[in-house]
Amino acid sequence: MSSLAIYLLGIVVLVGGLAYGAHLAGVTAQWIGVGAIVLLGIGIVTAVSRTRSKDPPVEPDP
Repeated sequence: MSSLAIYLLGIVVLVGGLAYGAHLAGVTAQWIGVGAIVLLGIGIVTAVSRTRSKDPPVEPDP
């Protein structure tokens, strides 16, 4: 399993747990959905930036 997939799986589990906790706290479904979408977006951007391989250095022409 790639690092990106593991990172995204962790984000999904985290967002699911937070959404469940918000449901138990009495937050309306509309706001739970908004929060979940925002957190998933942040998680995807973070996962891509942390697992992206660095570009190799460019060698100048002789």
